[in-house]
Amino acid sequence: MKEFINELKQKDIGKYDQDIFLNKMTTYKVGGLARLVVYPKSETKLVMLIRLIKKYKLKYKVLGYGSNVIFSDKPYEGVIIKLDGLDELEIIDNKIKVGAGFSLMKLASIACKKGLAGLEFAAGIPGTVGGAVFMNAGAYKSDMGYIVKSVKVLTPDLRIIHLANKEMKFKYRTSFIQKHPDYICLSAKIVLENGDRKLIEEVNKERKKRRKESQPLEFPSAGSVFRNPEGNFAGKLIEDLNLKGLKKGGAQISPKHANFIVNTGGATATDIKELIDYAHDKVKNHYDIDLKIEQEFVNWE
Repeated sequence: MKEFINELKQKDIGKYDQDIFLNKMTTYKVGGLARLVVYPKSETKLVMLIRLIKKYKLKYKVLGYGSNVIFSDKPYEGVIIKLDGLDELEIIDNKIKVGAGFSLMKLASIACKKGLAGLEFAAGIPGTVGGAVFMNAGAYKSDMGYIVKSVKVLTPDLRIIHLANKEMKFKYRTSFIQKHPDYICLSAKIVLENGDRKLIEEVNKERKKRRKESQPLEFPSAGSVFRNPEGNFAGKLIEDLNLKGLKKGGAQISPKHANFIVNTGGATATDIKELIDYAHDKVKNHYDIDLKIEQEFVNWE
């Protein structure tokens, strides 16, 4: 790792941090020590970084706001890549070009102020544009697949190409990139509709109120744990099994919303994973429904 860091500095790839606990970089506030976190300052520097990682045969993980991942409690012996530096934003009429590192909630706020409709669903979703594209983030019967025209990606062989909406294969909480994690989202082109700013603000205000009333926003979490099975709701299935409030260490199935697991203080990643597995197995055994986990487990092998 020492030689790798020396080359990292020589090539001026960007800022880096050593030995950072991942609980500072994930919304669950859990995770072991990351040996190295690198912030490439441009697409060119990112390509150089991936080349360097391959040269030294290191593992790596691209991380946005850490709002949909669960790192294990053990050290991550590789490179965490943060694309904060890819945060360009260009808006022409109703067309937006935005970098992968840009905040999704901030983008939704800017769109609202400009009277652009279509991003209202994202107003309460913490994360980056890149992360949202990766998982096809959505809410209120809409998602990124409805508004993304194309995505600029870095391919496994380090070419920069554009994938059209159809090529991204957006489906409920998934995308081409999610199924091909060696591709990295660099930026996205988004097309919105001209709307009424006051109406958009009212929708956002109403949904914010609804989230506050129904979701445990007062505790660290990663949003919904399970995808809703067709024709049903994961939270209702878990609630009907009387699992609301169940605790494991500092982790708890939220008494407010059964499809949320929260860190009430001092939870470990293992606490959270064991609660997820327990709820999943209870639903499977009782209803014969195999709930799909929305969140990504990293460094558990």
